[in-house]
Amino acid sequence: MTVSAGSAGWYLRRLSRMGPREVGGRVGDAVRRRRWRSKRPDSPGVTGARFTAVLPAGAIAAVPPDATKRLVAEADRLMAGHAEYFGVARDDLADPDWWYDPKTGRRAPWGYAFDMPYRNEDAVGDIKQIWELSRHQYLTVLAAAYALTGDERYAERVAEHLRSWWTANAPLRGVHWTSGIELGIRLLSWVWVRRLLDGWPGAPVLFEDNPVALRQIWHHQRWLAAFPSRGSSANNHVIAEAAGQFAAACAFGWFPSSTRWRADALRSLERHLRNNTFGSGLNRELATEYHGLVLELGLAALAEADAADVPVPDSVRLVLLRMTDALAAVVDGRLRPPRQGDADDGHGLVVDGAGTDRWASLLATGDAVFGRLDWWPAVTGTDVRTPLLAALIRPTAAAVPRPASRPAHFADAGLTILRGPEGIWCRCDGGPHGFLSIAAHAHADALSVEVRHDGVDVLADPGTYCYHGQPLWRRYFRSTLGHNTLRLDGRDQSVSGGPFLWTRQARSRVLVADTSGEGVARWCAEHDGYRPSVHRRRVELIASQKELRVVDEVRGPRRTVHLAFHLGPAITADLVGNRAVLTWTRDGEDRSAALDLPAQLSWRAHRGESDPPLGWYSAGFGRREPATTLVGTGSTDGAEGFTTVLGFRG
Repeated sequence: MTVSAGSAGWYLRRLSRMGPREVGGRVGDAVRRRRWRSKRPDSPGVTGARFTAVLPAGAIAAVPPDATKRLVAEADRLMAGHAEYFGVARDDLADPDWWYDPKTGRRAPWGYAFDMPYRNEDAVGDIKQIWELSRHQYLTVLAAAYALTGDERYAERVAEHLRSWWTANAPLRGVHWTSGIELGIRLLSWVWVRRLLDGWPGAPVLFEDNPVALRQIWHHQRWLAAFPSRGSSANNHVIAEAAGQFAAACAFGWFPSSTRWRADALRSLERHLRNNTFGSGLNRELATEYHGLVLELGLAALAEADAADVPVPDSVRLVLLRMTDALAAVVDGRLRPPRQGDADDGHGLVVDGAGTDRWASLLATGDAVFGRLDWWPAVTGTDVRTPLLAALIRPTAAAVPRPASRPAHFADAGLTILRGPEGIWCRCDGGPHGFLSIAAHAHADALSVEVRHDGVDVLADPGTYCYHGQPLWRRYFRSTLGHNTLRLDGRDQSVSGGPFLWTRQARSRVLVADTSGEGVARWCAEHDGYRPSVHRRRVELIASQKELRVVDEVRGPRRTVHLAFHLGPAITADLVGNRAVLTWTRDGEDRSAALDLPAQLSWRAHRGESDPPLGWYSAGFGRREPATTLVGTGSTDGAEGFTTVLGFRG
């Protein structure tokens, strides 16, 4: 099924969210694409290129043995041809087809890159499946396995696949030359592949002494310099583009334009890191996985700067420091961050095996680079990436004060964390709908709550599941009904104009955020997405009773109401009337809670329904599983408020 993005109506809606400067820039892009179709210059000749951005002595030896073991196990699976991307198992990685989508069985067409209808799954296949392998992050895993073991089988496989990719993907031909974020992340992977293969005799022949590699690296950087994400699209994509461009211009600085590319990319990176990050340190897209992606990209770029002795503005380190402190502040007791907004399993730099905790790894790197604060949660896991990045990045003392205690309320982001005994963790959402005029990665989730007990999702954010090709599922996972909040008159709080476009956005404001007391933590916020009606929600976490109380009020004319509570996949619910008994197991122990629901509404449990979708949980992109959703139906007539009480049993 074809998504609506790309239709005439979508283009008009998209255009309406752009300012004059962005429109002018995009017109220039269109002219340049047309010119490049008939005039594609070859890369300049390069002689005497040498790679000097190597790891310092001792960096490899600092990798913990258990992290090495996980990495090598992952590398061996890849060598056998096995991997999984977005819930789809692949067994063809020994000799991959770079244009094949294993999910639909389709193969992307050949042709001029900017003619590719990559959003059309019927014509191309699932573009995420096709693009992911060509980020070459599995090659950084293989290269790291070589660096840690000295086994040349890994290096030879990397060389074989890079040569295959370069042959099959000539500059400006095919779907791998259509999206800047893909080119940026691929360049970053190539830098790390070359670095990790430095002890292998074949590395110079593969890269700096290889005209094909030099041509690919030059064309990637030329593309990124010409077509930056701009205006309403200047979100995580532009940071990936700038980080990849900067890394390549530092490590592969062999071309006449390298100095200019490096300077321009650094300016872009500095500006957009600031623009994409609240003063509190949270990412402005309010999509937690993109916080992780941007932080990884920023740290990787900083590593390249320090390795090349390129000065960076103080603001770059400051933003990365604030992002790291913010991450440490919002995670639960098991180091899991909120499941807010879109998530597509995107990573900036991958050199670890399966089973390595992404968020623990970022906090470990933050500790090594910036130093941990006393209130930070303990990190007990190990990883490969931290000692490698720490060997390149120069530790610096913070030039600004850091939080003396663990922040719980992020006023600029409208995010509040309430904490209670036994690992009770509650995220309350009263912030902006999303970032920039299109809020591409936002969900219609104003005033939603997310509740965990010792790391287990009790009231869960269902996740994302998909982007392109499945519009029914995309709409559901972004919808108001798809979150733990209240829907009026069967409509979403914000109006969608496409899979990455919102044409009207609900405005929220936090009225109370009191997390200072040990007895009762309070939060209250409201939004205007159903104007003239206003939805106000109050949340109280009573520590002594291990009880969470949620009160929803609607001010305005009579409206029909749907109040949804999505349970995590580990939760079993027994609903009788307006009371649900919740049970689950954690570390071999039986746990339980009682969920008392508003009696004014008629309650029903839904699980794994497809027409329309309801009762699902997506643990990762491309994966979904049935989970129980409780939905109460009624109206605002005569209702002063709808009170829900979640009580955890001892």
